Amino acid sequence: GGRERRKERKEPRCRQRKRVGADELSEFEKDSVFPFAGFSSEATARKEEEEEEGAMADSSESVSIDIDMLSFGGKECVVKTSKGSISVYVCGDQEKPPLITYPDVALNSMSCFQGLFFCPEAAPLLLHNFCIYHIDAPGHELGADVISSDAPLLSVDDLADQVAEVLDYFGLQKVLCLGVTAGAYILTLFAMKYRESVLGLILVSPICKAPSWTEWLYNKVLSNVLYFYGMCGIMKECLLQRYFSKVEMRCGIQGTESDIIQACRRLLDERQSLNVKRFLQAVNERHDLSDSLHKLECKTLVFVGESSPFRDEAVYMSSKMGRKSCALVEVQACGSLVTEEHPYAMIIPMEFFLMGFGFYRQHPMASSSSSPSRQCCIAPELLSPESLGIKLKPIKTRIDIQF
Repeated sequence: GGRERRKERKEPRCRQRKRVGADELSEFEKDSVFPFAGFSSEATARKEEEEEEGAMADSSESVSIDIDMLSFGGKECVVKTSKGSISVYVCGDQEKPPLITYPDVALNSMSCFQGLFFCPEAAPLLLHNFCIYHIDAPGHELGADVISSDAPLLSVDDLADQVAEVLDYFGLQKVLCLGVTAGAYILTLFAMKYRESVLGLILVSPICKAPSWTEWLYNKVLSNVLYFYGMCGIMKECLLQRYFSKVEMRCGIQGTESDIIQACRRLLDERQSLNVKRFLQAVNERHDLSDSLHKLECKTLVFVGESSPFRDEAVYMSSKMGRKSCALVEVQACGSLVTEEHPYAMIIPMEFFLMGFGFYRQHPMASSSSSPSRQCCIAPELLSPESLGIKLKPIKTRIDIQF
């Protein structure tokens, strides 16, 4: 059923996150892959300390950046809902159409979406067209305290209702949604409960079924590990295998881990294990959405990594959503976290998907031949006129990432 919207937009109490001006980035290439990244004060302090110690004196022309220290910039807002407080990062002009995001278990907006949003080719498509509202699961934001044991455990329905209250708080009427795995489930459930509020869904390695006995038992074991041992080494290994492909896990130079794995490992160290346990418990008690998927009225674009443990479920989900409303893009040599492992693979499909809503790149220009997006091999079906606009053609497209 419909919900009564607040006519007047609240003025949220937000904290402004520091952004770095162009003059402070003079030592970096202007066409750096992170042109829109703000830096936290800790990162700035670290940079000054390295300069004082001459750490970069013996380096070549390249510059090493700690990925986990970059920030989206924008405003951090704490929204009080009937289910408890929730953190939302607002990035961009709030007069623009809203795009909301929701991350996977143990991740937050930074660790789940920075690879995509810091991708240079995503900026003229996403940052130009939308104001981004990054919703973190309760207790998953940076610097979060442990949620009190007296606070009731939230169900997946409670988390979906929280998303609805976030929309009310900011006075948002219609939104596009981007979610990863558990976050994709929450946003899909939200779209089912509040259909009038959702224009479209972009789901990455989504799940829609109730957990199998194997998954249920596995998650129970992980919950116990989190409770007794916290975010220990074995817990981080299990989560990394959930997010990334074996190719990514082994692609470091001389046997070392890749930068993205190291960054994710450090970010997991910052999570409050008991807060992660609460989110994992909610996801482990989820109910089956299969029978209601065909009733979704919004267009949907599904991405899934070929090596994702949720690949089969994502394929099943896309087949249940109806031929005229859902498209599937399967990315080769990739795990569940396509937004971080192969974000370039998402750009062209998203561009054509968003054309159906009237959103275009800021400056349509021919990309250089070295651009990774030009190297993505996309089936012609995705580029057909029938795949645009209202009649989005359901396809199973494999994208071959070449290096």
